[in-house]
This record gives sequence, structure tokens and C-alpha cells, in this order.
Amino acid sequence: MQHHNPLLKNIKSPQKFITIGEIMLRLTPPNYEKIRMANSFEANYGGSEANIALALANLGIDSTFFSVVPNNSIGKSAIRTLRSNDVHCTPVILSTPEETPTHRLGTYYLETGYGIRASKVTYDRKHSAITEYDLTKVDLDALLDGFDWLHMSGITPALCQSCADFVLRCLQKAKEKGMTVSFDGNFRSRLWTWEEARDYCTLCLPYVDVLFGIEPYHLWKDENDHCKGDWKDGVSLQPTYEQQDEIFQHFIERYPNLKCIARHVRYAHSGSQNSLKAFMWYQGHTFESKLFTFNILDRVGGGDAFASGFIYAMIHDYKAMDMLNFAVASSVIKHTIRGDANITDDVRAIQEIMDLSFDIKR
Repeated sequence: MQHHNPLLKNIKSPQKFITIGEIMLRLTPPNYEKIRMANSFEANYGGSEANIALALANLGIDSTFFSVVPNNSIGKSAIRTLRSNDVHCTPVILSTPEETPTHRLGTYYLETGYGIRASKVTYDRKHSAITEYDLTKVDLDALLDGFDWLHMSGITPALCQSCADFVLRCLQKAKEKGMTVSFDGNFRSRLWTWEEARDYCTLCLPYVDVLFGIEPYHLWKDENDHCKGDWKDGVSLQPTYEQQDEIFQHFIERYPNLKCIARHVRYAHSGSQNSLKAFMWYQGHTFESKLFTFNILDRVGGGDAFASGFIYAMIHDYKAMDMLNFAVASSVIKHTIRGDANITDDVRAIQEIMDLSFDIKR
């Protein structure tokens, strides 16, 4: 395939994709029950980076996932879920009790919202295998050898200092190897403070080509530069086109290494109905997607579906507006699927949502 996308000009086809992070056990009470009412839980596996590997593998991208999981039935079950969806897991480390004394897979509980009641996440991931393993033992040259694209997120570095150091070293090694690097800030207030996330994620920006989710980054050095109103650290939560274009320009001025920036914007009408659209800076222009309104079956992983759809469209050299609308449509369809990941293997189904086509498929 001859790519017209300047990001991919030095990449052979088909591309080989790798992402690195923590996979967790997800436990959800059925039928929108609250945890205090539940007598049973539905078990799934997920995590931001794993979700993206799963989504891309289902769309036909050669996808690999690296993590550390305990060498027990729960850790092996998580990996089996990835492998059953064609994600390569050869690099995954199955740790021993000597290597990770607590010897556990991170877990989170999801209380699914309905109507005016929002969803709620309770983490139980402290002392998980990836946080206790000595990540300095990982040979990054060997881990990243042969891959074209690395994706990382701001969730894994929030787990502990060892993970934060490891993520930064991975980004640096990937750029040294000439890989395309994408990064999603993915701020999680239950894992670290806004200031901690901002200061760390800003360290990552010089190594990034494709940036998702621009909230946890520091652009303004003093209070006089901050914008007023519905803004957090200079970034509007629901911006106009003009506001978003201004923010993108600030990013590009300070980080000229960035080739593309994309963010989705959510409008929560209730816990059961949302709208999504997205903005993108690419090749010197700011683009705005269509606005999609939809009902929600499972919201978790919507941002990961946006990122995976964007990466898929970019790899396949979609035109700019098609790339952005495909990413939003990928997120929209994920909201109709239970579990963390967008398990959609039909590209046409996403393209039909792009075109707002809901006819029966015969």
C-alpha cells in the first residue's frame, strides 16, 4: 500500500501495532443493579491499552499487547480473552509470587448508571502484578523490535513510580527506533491528582506523534495565561470550534513534533443518553466532526474506541474528515456493546454509523 499520510511514509504495510499497560478483571452487577444490592457479578477483562489492542485486532490490524499478570488462573484467563480476539500476547510476563509478592491481577467494580444515575467505578488494583514487577528488567529494544506503532496512555503511569518511569522509557525508545507514537492522557482522578497527571503527561509530549485527549497537559506557565469560564488548565470541556482551534495552535507552537491531535467531546444528557463529537488538528487545519446522539448500553471504553478507530483510519489513509468521523462512530458503536472493548469486526458497521444509516441489514 502506498500511503499519502506523512505519518506513515516510512512504515511498511501491513503495520505492526503494540500497546503496553495493565489489563484488569472487571466485575459488574447485572441489570444496572447497585453494588450494595448485588448477589452476583458479571466478569469481563479490560483496561485502556488492552481495549485498544482488542479493537484493532478485531478490525484486522496486527496487534500485540504487553503487560505483567500473575501466573495463575485469573492472569491466564485475562490473556486467553485477548488471544481469543487475535491479540498477540507473546511478550506478556506471567509473574511468579517471588517476582510480585501480592501476586494479583488488578480489579475494578463497575456500577452501571441508568437515567439520571451516573455510572461509578471502584478500583481494587493496588499492588497488582505490573506495579510490583521490576520493570527495569524488561529489554525495551527486544520488546519494541519489529513494530511500527506504539500506543501508551496516562493511566499506567498513575499506578506507581515504577510504571511511570517505564512508560517514559518506552516512549523514548520508540522514538529512537523511528516508530509512530500515540498517547492518550486518560486522566483518572481516583489514581492521581490533576497536577500530578499534568506534570507527568507534559514530560511525554516531546515523544508523541498522535495525541488524544488534551486535558491533562500544562500549556500555560502562569495564571495570566489561563482562559476564563468553563475551562480547566486552559482547556475548555465543551469548546466551540474557535476555542478548540486556538488550543490546538498553542499545542503545535510549543510541541512542533506533534503531527496530529484529536479529542472527543461528550455531552451527557443523562446516564443513558449522550452525544459525542470530536475535533482534530491535522496537516495545518482544525476539523470538527458530526454530532452523534445515542442511547448507552455500556459507556466504559468509549474513549478507547475513539482512539482505536482513529488509529485504524489513519493506518488505512482515510481522508481527514472521514478519519475523524470514523473515530467518533467507533466510539458510538462501542456504547452499544457490553464490556470494555469495541469488539466490532465489521468496518462497514462503523461506516454506516458515520453515514447515520440504521436500516435493517439483510
